[in-house]
Amino acid sequence: MSSDEHQNAAQSAASNAARVAKRLVVKVGSAILCGPSDQGGGAVREAWLASLAADIAGLRQSGCEVVIVTSGAIALGRRRLGLSGALRLDEKQAASAAGQAALAQAWQAAFAPHDVAIAQILITLEDTESRRRYLNARATFRTLLDLGALPLVNENDTIATSEIRYGDNDRLAAHAAQLVESDLLIILSDIDGLYTSDPRKDSTAQHISVVDAITPEIENMAGGVNRDAGVGSGGMASKIAAAKIAGGAGCDTIIAPGLVDHPLKAVLDGGAATLFCASTTHDGARRQWIAGRLKPLGRLVIDEGAAKALQSGASLLPAGVKEITGAFSRGDAVEIVSANGALIGQGLSAYDAGEARKVAGAKSDKIEALLGYRRRPALVEKDDLILRSGP
Repeated sequence: MSSDEHQNAAQSAASNAARVAKRLVVKVGSAILCGPSDQGGGAVREAWLASLAADIAGLRQSGCEVVIVTSGAIALGRRRLGLSGALRLDEKQAASAAGQAALAQAWQAAFAPHDVAIAQILITLEDTESRRRYLNARATFRTLLDLGALPLVNENDTIATSEIRYGDNDRLAAHAAQLVESDLLIILSDIDGLYTSDPRKDSTAQHISVVDAITPEIENMAGGVNRDAGVGSGGMASKIAAAKIAGGAGCDTIIAPGLVDHPLKAVLDGGAATLFCASTTHDGARRQWIAGRLKPLGRLVIDEGAAKALQSGASLLPAGVKEITGAFSRGDAVEIVSANGALIGQGLSAYDAGEARKVAGAKSDKIEALLGYRRRPALVEKDDLILRSGP
C-alpha cells in the first residue's frame, strides 16, 4: 500500500467510526463557538452554528442520538458585563451566570428550523463522582434522549469552585460520554487532530490519523494550552486526557477541525482528523467497574431458586431475597450470596437498604403497597449484575 493509500485508509477510519455511531457526544469549545478574541470573540458565530445544527439534524434523522457539550458562557457573559483581562473566580462565575441564558438561546435558535428542542443540563464534578447524583443525571439524559430532545451540557461554573471543577470541557465531554454510554466523542478543535509536535511551531510535524493506544509517547506529543486563541482553557493535552477517559469507558474519540462550516459532515466525508480507539468495550468497562472497582456496601442472601434464575440471565427480584445486611443507597454495589454464604456475584442495588428490607421476600406486585410508591420490580437489574465465573 502506498503512503497516500495508507493515509486515505487512516482518514476513513474516523469517517467510519462516525458513520456507525448510534450515540454521539460533540464537544464545542469557546474559541470554536465564539471565535478567537482577536477576531471579535465574545459573540456566537451564528452562521457556523447553523451549519453544525444542520449536520446534527441530519445525524438525528439517520437514527443517531446526539449530546452537545458546549463552552461559551463565560466568553459571552464577560462581554455582556464589560469584563476584560484575566478574571477572578467570582468574576468568572458572574460572567457564567450572565452568559448561560445567551448560550442556550443561541443553540435553540440554531435548531429551531429543524424543530429540535434544546434541554440544558448544568453539571459539576460532584454530579459524576457521587453515585446517587450520577444515577440521577444518567436517568435525566436517557429520558431526554427518549423524548427526542437534544441535551446541551455545560459545567455549572456559577457554583463550582476550583476544587470541584472538571478544569476544562474536554474532560467534561469525556465524562458525559461515559455517563450516556456514547459510542463516539467528537472534539471540535482549532486544529485537525494530533501531530507529532505542534505544527504551529514545527513545520516538520506529521499528522497522526489513528491512535490505537494512548502511550506516554502519544501524551508527550501534546503541546500546552492554545493561548493564541485568547479564550477557552483546553489544549491538545486536555483532549488526549479526555480521549483516555472516554476510551476507558468503551468510547472512541475523534479530534477534528471545528472552525470550518459543517464540521461533522467534513468528518463523515473523510476529512482530516485523528481517531483515538477505545481501550475496551462498553460492556467490558462496565463489568470491570462493577466487579472490581466498586466496594460492596451491603450483602443480599438469596434462595436457591433465585440463584438458578440469576445463572439463567434473570434479574434479582425481591421474592428471592432472604436476608439483607449493610447500609447502602440506590446505585451502591452489593454482594449477592447463597444461603450457605457462597459468593454468587456483585451488582448495583436499585433500592436503598431500608427499601430493600421492606420488600425482601415479597412478590413484585406487592412492592408498591409495601413502599407506598412505585419502584422497578428488580432489586438488582441483570445489566447491573456480574456473576462470579468460578467456584
